Amino acid sequence: MNFCPNCGKRLGALFLSGKERMVCPDMQCGFVNWTNPIPVAAAVVECTGSVLLVQNVGWPNNWYGLVTGFVESGEMPEEAVVREVKEEIGLDAEMQSFIGMYEFHRKNELIIAYHVTVPTLEYNLDKNEIVDAKWIEMDRVEPWNAGTGLALRDWLKSRGLSRSLVEIGTANSGV
Repeated sequence: MNFCPNCGKRLGALFLSGKERMVCPDMQCGFVNWTNPIPVAAAVVECTGSVLLVQNVGWPNNWYGLVTGFVESGEMPEEAVVREVKEEIGLDAEMQSFIGMYEFHRKNELIIAYHVTVPTLEYNLDKNEIVDAKWIEMDRVEPWNAGTGLALRDWLKSRGLSRSLVEIGTANSGV
């Protein structure tokens, strides 16, 4: 952001509240770009011992990840994750547990991850968002070193499966 969204003046850097932030030079305007992260709900979707990884539209062919989506206004993250599973893969998810929260600086997101189960391995992809999906057996899935891969690693660890993080896009990993 280079210009104030309120008055249009060019923003300048100022050390404020322990960080350098972009602020409006007009004291009457007072705009500060706090760069608050965007909340994103993520789902480790499980069925019969397998985890579903999805490939979003626009991703390289070897990139897969968890089902994710933005938390909408008036919605709790638990509601968002169930809604996103329904919208993106056409399945009704049952909430199992909270996994954790993860910073994703590259996209200025706060990932709020949950474990959910679905009743069947048969999915119906929303082709506007997801181009492909694959089920990987829990003992073969490999967590990746960015974004939702950390949540997958922590969930696997809670199941007694200790895994090292792998590079994005390797055989049984995601993005």
